[in-house]
Amino acid sequence: MTYVLVTCSGISNTGKLTTQAGVLLMQRKPGMFLCMNCKQSAESLRIDTEGAERVIVLDGCTDCCATKKLSAAGLSADVHIIATELGIEKNGMADVKYDEIETVIQAVMNHGSIIS
Repeated sequence: MTYVLVTCSGISNTGKLTTQAGVLLMQRKPGMFLCMNCKQSAESLRIDTEGAERVIVLDGCTDCCATKKLSAAGLSADVHIIATELGIEKNGMADVKYDEIETVIQAVMNHGSIIS
């Protein structure tokens, strides 16, 4: 069973933390997650999401860049998580904090459609 994570491409702290959370999920649950950054082409996203159990979008903020890219590919998310809606402050180019990455990871793992 593979869950595809599509992460934000932003350079702000919230954008960076979505990608870092995705990479950490792949490390913690080998074979369960595939992480893709929304900088990929729409065609690449379409190909890479084929056969996925669920498509999970991790947006850094309410600009929803990853969601927009997924929509451009003609796809939609099964699960949509926005870091700033988890209480994480978008703080420009600030360093990503480990506890913020953990907050995003827990939001993914605690979602009803994800089996931990």
